[in-house]
Amino acid sequence: MDRKQFLKTCGFGCLATITGATLLQSCSSSQIISREIKESDLLVPVSDFIIQTGTKTEFKKYIIIQNEILKAPICVYRFNAEDYCAMFMLCTHQGAELQVFGDKLQCPAHGSEFSNRGNLESGPANTDLRRFPVTIDNNILIISLK
Repeated sequence: MDRKQFLKTCGFGCLATITGATLLQSCSSSQIISREIKESDLLVPVSDFIIQTGTKTEFKKYIIIQNEILKAPICVYRFNAEDYCAMFMLCTHQGAELQVFGDKLQCPAHGSEFSNRGNLESGPANTDLRRFPVTIDNNILIISLK
């Protein structure tokens, strides 16, 4: 292969890699958002779950909400327009921050697994995740942190 062909091949390879990484990053980062806390409530617009592609409307299964006041993020699953579950993303075993994998939350430290409702599925943790009451008012999820 001559120098010109080599540079051309490398250029196309780099361009493809950058494009692919950008597309993957934009898909995954859209699940984590920052929202305000008003008094003792976390306010989340229902529209944070909407994915609009052309004329088609879909919904994210979950979002992860961060706020500098919180010790750890809160994961909110959407089951339907009126059914949401908000839970603290701290493992009940030793307090490690959980990771979300589809419909499961998993502890990276010791492998405990929790359902998308915060129920313990496997240990070493021995209690469910802390859940927060969720109400809907005027298309805003109100997550009570009390």
